[in-house]
Amino acid sequence: MLKSYYNLNAIEAGLDEVGRGCLAGPVVAAAVILPRDYRHSFLNDSKQLSKLQRQELEREIIRESLSWAVAEVDNFEIDKINILKASFLAMHRAVDKLRMKPEHLLVDGNRFTPYPMIPHTCIIKGDAHYLSIAAASVLAKNYRDELMSRLSSQFPHYGWEHNVGYPTIHHRKAIGLHGPCSYHRMTFKLLKEDLQSAEEAETQDLGFL
Repeated sequence: MLKSYYNLNAIEAGLDEVGRGCLAGPVVAAAVILPRDYRHSFLNDSKQLSKLQRQELEREIIRESLSWAVAEVDNFEIDKINILKASFLAMHRAVDKLRMKPEHLLVDGNRFTPYPMIPHTCIIKGDAHYLSIAAASVLAKNYRDELMSRLSSQFPHYGWEHNVGYPTIHHRKAIGLHGPCSYHRMTFKLLKEDLQSAEEAETQDLGFL
């Protein structure tokens, strides 16, 4: 069972993001403050859960949490500031939207841009260790999956209802056939040829070291 808190003496919000490795759509983050005595038998990293489990958990998280929020940074902002900064910005925006002000942030990952006046702790694979981070991962993934599924009705070529913007073979082939759309991240390597060119360039650079 995952841990209920990292800092017993503070109002603690778990933070997580989804969509960092996608070729299209926003990066989405969530922040969740759970009661200190909260327990759950199967709440875990959202990637380890089925869609039905995540939907059931979302209802419970919204009902049981002291405060929760979801925020996003769109593909245009991602292209301007890069995906890492965009991920941190999405987390900051989620914290901004919380009704209750946290006193400590528990962040999934190994890096984070400090939020003003609130200390934080980074936890590698935190969504597999702490309930609040796992809850944030569930809310963020559900929100983003539903968003990409809705967008797929406007852009059916890319199969977003299945791949939610990740670089699957089908997604890359569709970009090659139809070109990118207004939701694609233009600073990312959208086509397989781009990836091969980048790898070849890196190999050539290494040869000169």
